Amino acid sequence: MLESFIVYIFLILAILLLVMLAQKLKIAYPIVLVLGGLLLSVIPGIPLISINPELIFVIFLPPLLYEAAWATSWKELWRWRRVVSSFAFLIVIVTSFVVAIVSSAVLPGFTLALGFLLGGIVSPPDAVSATSVLKYVKVPQRVTSIVEGESLLNDASSLIVFRFALIAVDTGHFIFSDAAMSFVIVIAMGIVVGIGIALIYYAIHRWLPTTVNIDIVLTLTAPYMMYVTAESFHFSGVLAVVSGGLFLSMRSHRFLSYRSRLRGSNVWSTLGFVLNGLVFMLIGLELPTIVNELGSTSIVAAIGYGVLISVVLIVTRLLSTMFASVFTVFISRYITTADNRPGWRGPFILGWAGMRGVVSLAAALSIPIHLTDGSAFPQRNLILFITFTVILLTLVIQGLTLPLVIRWVNMEDPDHHLPVELQEQTLREKLAEKSLLILDTDHAEKLKTNRHLQHLKTRFESDKFHTDTAEQEDYRQIYLNLLEKQRTLLDELNKGNDTDESVVRRHQNLLDLEEEKLRSRFDGEEES
Repeated sequence: MLESFIVYIFLILAILLLVMLAQKLKIAYPIVLVLGGLLLSVIPGIPLISINPELIFVIFLPPLLYEAAWATSWKELWRWRRVVSSFAFLIVIVTSFVVAIVSSAVLPGFTLALGFLLGGIVSPPDAVSATSVLKYVKVPQRVTSIVEGESLLNDASSLIVFRFALIAVDTGHFIFSDAAMSFVIVIAMGIVVGIGIALIYYAIHRWLPTTVNIDIVLTLTAPYMMYVTAESFHFSGVLAVVSGGLFLSMRSHRFLSYRSRLRGSNVWSTLGFVLNGLVFMLIGLELPTIVNELGSTSIVAAIGYGVLISVVLIVTRLLSTMFASVFTVFISRYITTADNRPGWRGPFILGWAGMRGVVSLAAALSIPIHLTDGSAFPQRNLILFITFTVILLTLVIQGLTLPLVIRWVNMEDPDHHLPVELQEQTLREKLAEKSLLILDTDHAEKLKTNRHLQHLKTRFESDKFHTDTAEQEDYRQIYLNLLEKQRTLLDELNKGNDTDESVVRRHQNLLDLEEEKLRSRFDGEEES
């Protein structure tokens, strides 16, 4: 137990170093982590690490999905609902079908059921990989929104395909009508369970006397309750977490205090970073175990099969996204769509942003070793190796070239969004104008004598009227210097016995919040 704990501490430190290297090189960190895990796995003395699929599905997957759901814009998701749904369900099913046909025709010993099993495993793209690449390049907001929305749902559809294919391999029977009906039930009831549990959590937050710490702990337990409850009834745990997370995130301002939101977002940001880092590092570290279990299949042949399936996946996704664009032009004649002329640039970027990730590997690892009759599960080791090869090739090849593809495509923003800086400036001016109106009309008498309100009005007036760049820079530099001087004074005061350290720390936090507001206003700086 102690040795395992030390190994994971070492992995976390390695993850931090590799992420810093990725930021320095401006490369998506999942790529660097997988390659780093591969290098670590071949170092003599490094213990073999085998991923327990339950560790991924039960411990890692629910919080990662929940964090993604909270970070997703419901407005953007609803706007692109048809595209997102087609990508997350139809394209996943089409991809599974194509992989099933190709693998059963080419791979030795593969039946159509085994092909569908492999297709269900490798069909869902990984969102973390794509979004971590997209943050380094300029891309229209719609592309990012569709990628994020697709990732929330495609895991559910692929795992459902995987579940039915597993039953078909085990029993030798597959009835399409029963599977289609079960598919709908699993999806619908997963959503119902997620929203039902979200309502319970909403009521607890809203009407019971919670504190900030209680609020944060409740948010940490919510995704597990949603996932485990749905899965215990054989519904989609993924959709339960996604639907419940979206329901609560849309209403967070109603039941969470500003302190709970601020501290909770920091906790979740750190937790998501660590969990994502661990799973991508574990993918690389898993290679020796997977190679050792290949059995009679030669490593050269296995690599060839993995390359073949990777090419099939990339081509199928590109063709599917292009067809989706053509179909949108056609269907726009009969229904209202968000964009009736999507063109080829956006679909091509979306098609190339199809890197696979940890859900695929966890699904492959969850294949049972034996069938219910006691015989060995056919082609299990080869499926594992192909899945690993697909993840590695799509992450490295597509992940490293996606920025180049985006620059080559050179897609202008069809929505004509203003630059973020101008949007923020306009928003501040509108908020200040509204606040000044309220002060002048509703609190005019108090404003005459109350110095604090007068000072507040002055601050709103500075937001309302745009000052020149030189004045803003002077204000920024002087204010940052003042904050540093105040921190130094707090350190000096903390050395004496007249002030409690808890009071000093509280004021240090206030200074941090003030600097965060200042930098976000003038620098647009973000902490990864």
